[in-house]
Amino acid sequence: MTYSESAYKPQQPKQTRLSAQGPIECCLTGFQLLNSPLFNKGSAFTKQERLAFGLEGLLPPQINNLDEQVERAYKQLSFLKTPLAKNDFCTSMRQQNKVLFYELVRRHVRELLPIIYTPTEGDAIAAYSHRFRRPEGCFLDITDPQSVEKRLAAFGQDKDVDYIVVSDGEGILGIGDQGAGGVRIAISKLALMTLCGGIHPGRGIPICLDVGTNNQELANDELYMGNRFPRVTGEAYYEFADVFMQSVKKLFPNAIVHFEDFGVGNARNLLKRYRKELPCFNDDIQGTGAVVMASIIAALNFTKRELLDSKIVIFGSGSAGLGIADQIVSHMHTHGATEEQARSKIHCIDRHGLIIDSMDSTLASEDQLIYADRASDWEGVDTKSLLQVVSKVKPTILIGCSTRPGSFTEEVVKEMYAHNPQPIIFPLSNPTRLHEATPKDLMEWTDNNALVATGSPFKPVNGYVSSENNNCFSFPGIGLGAVLSRASEISEKMISAAVDELAKLSPKKVDPKAGLLPPVEQIVECSSRIATAVMLQAVNEGLARVENDGKVKVPRDYDAAHEWVKSQMWRPKYRDLIRVEHSPEIHTHQH
Repeated sequence: MTYSESAYKPQQPKQTRLSAQGPIECCLTGFQLLNSPLFNKGSAFTKQERLAFGLEGLLPPQINNLDEQVERAYKQLSFLKTPLAKNDFCTSMRQQNKVLFYELVRRHVRELLPIIYTPTEGDAIAAYSHRFRRPEGCFLDITDPQSVEKRLAAFGQDKDVDYIVVSDGEGILGIGDQGAGGVRIAISKLALMTLCGGIHPGRGIPICLDVGTNNQELANDELYMGNRFPRVTGEAYYEFADVFMQSVKKLFPNAIVHFEDFGVGNARNLLKRYRKELPCFNDDIQGTGAVVMASIIAALNFTKRELLDSKIVIFGSGSAGLGIADQIVSHMHTHGATEEQARSKIHCIDRHGLIIDSMDSTLASEDQLIYADRASDWEGVDTKSLLQVVSKVKPTILIGCSTRPGSFTEEVVKEMYAHNPQPIIFPLSNPTRLHEATPKDLMEWTDNNALVATGSPFKPVNGYVSSENNNCFSFPGIGLGAVLSRASEISEKMISAAVDELAKLSPKKVDPKAGLLPPVEQIVECSSRIATAVMLQAVNEGLARVENDGKVKVPRDYDAAHEWVKSQMWRPKYRDLIRVEHSPEIHTHQH
């Protein structure tokens, strides 16, 4: 028995669902260990670990701690001049050493979140095939549906996987169809699930459904790495999606499926079809809707107004816009209104103008027509003019999801302000260049009285903070709560519980110049609190399976449950390694 083995023998890892305390059992040695991003510590391997795992001669003699490594990495990062270069650096670090990557981002989250997520990640996705270095994720090819289960099985067994993020790359971050490059949005969202939600970085799968691309520039690019034919649609598309979902149900029945950046029609159809069959949710519909709804509630609380008294115009009625509308209706319904009452408060505008009931299926989809105004109420009004719609509705809330920059003009905003002394205005399109208006202009046009939230980060204006309505304030908590409760379904009431909890955390109630959402530095604490509310709601609805085997008892008291949730979350810390022989019955596929 070596010294390191005898030193570690008395210790036994104390396992929780996502994390563990004490040492980690590992069978990798030498270069295999150094090339494993989950277990690699780089220069932080102790002397005993270097001996036990055959690392002598593979590392310089100096032993660093995590603090020293983060300092070195941040200095290297700071030398880089462009956001995309910094994104490449962070990607490389994530592929080498996950603990170091997540601790670096955690300590510099305000600076680095826009680098590893929107807006910079959109540029990285667009350049995916040209900047490709190392494969990550699972690629499922519509030309080979028979291999779907085999491809997924490469990532382990049921016990190995808690969370799946899947995209078909059709509606990426406001930049549209990016084909196989869409795998990077799944990778990024999974990284945020770990950073913000404490999901173990080895227990998720980012997945790309490669069904072709309608982006002709990609298809003609000799370096493009995905299928070059036009996107498969209709029955063949949904058959392939069903093969994927049934394979997930078979292999990973306890995993949460997170749909990301699908096209408008497919996004809603897939959610409707599978939400009762598997624990799944769509971030663009429900995640966006939840964080916007929380900001609305926070703004209404600050101005002492009621949700049911609101008049809402949504400019841009794709996945995000309709998702916001759906969440507003769901939240109103959860809190006592009928769905008809709730929908009457919402006026949706798309590229053909205000959605009205005289439109046919070529001008508005079935889902859009749910929110249609009566055409007879709009006679003599140009329903394609946002100014005229605002003039007639006199909205208290104006939301932009249009990707049409500058569409919230001074004239439109001042017309809204004339009827509403504290207008709630959310220009949410991203990246930054696609915003409907900037906070600077909105505050100037409303004498600093607007309550503003945006889709990308902006600097404060005259001391007033405009919160970034980033989905990272919603989906990590929703996903974590679903994972920890072992939810059989993610219900509307679970989403509403997340909304109410996030709204409670608004700093504006104590500081009028603060944002509607908490600062991003508090994102982990926010996620743990949202997860607690979601988990308890799942328990209350009978959707939680976590107690079925009798080994776990979830506290019913919120504070006690919150402490339990925090104890389950993975944190970026180095733990001692014990060398063992691999046992498939005990260890995950990754070690």
